[in-house]
Amino acid sequence: GERDGIMNLPSWIVAAVLAVALATPATAKVFLARSEAIKAALPTADRIETRDVILRDEQKAAIEKGSGMPMESSLVTIYSGWSGGRLVGYALFDTHTVRTQPETFVVSLEPGGHVSGLFVCAFYEPQDYLPGGRWLGQFKGKEPTHPPRVGTDIVSITGATLTSRAVAGGVRRALAIYATCLGGNTSQRVGE
Repeated sequence: GERDGIMNLPSWIVAAVLAVALATPATAKVFLARSEAIKAALPTADRIETRDVILRDEQKAAIEKGSGMPMESSLVTIYSGWSGGRLVGYALFDTHTVRTQPETFVVSLEPGGHVSGLFVCAFYEPQDYLPGGRWLGQFKGKEPTHPPRVGTDIVSITGATLTSRAVAGGVRRALAIYATCLGGNTSQRVGE
């Protein structure tokens, strides 16, 4: 009798479909869970405070202007790291589209607003476009008054220009959030 479903297909079609399915690499990769990323970003902290901030229209506009990047949401979560009673830094997550797929990283900032680290949490583009640790190290020391720009003070990743631009834009956005919500103009600071 006749067989139903896949068994009724010629074996060469089944083999071709399986070969394509098995040869297509799974590109999505999660490197750090949120709690691991916060610990990496604020390694000396013994206490983490989490603040959800709903940006006013003028704050959102200031962040977009300062970073040259859109703010998809008016909600920002700021993680403050404390050791004893001393503030040791901030952590801000940024999720954005690189080419067609998302990337999430956490930016670690010193209390004065300088970038102290950058950690990729998830990357859904092909791994060939993944920024490496040495490249990410270029962002250390960047500050809100001199935000990073690819081609100016950040060397692009060869063959991954879109990744380079997306990461630099996300770091500029984090620095602009710092300047608008935590430093600089005290009339727009969180909690005041």
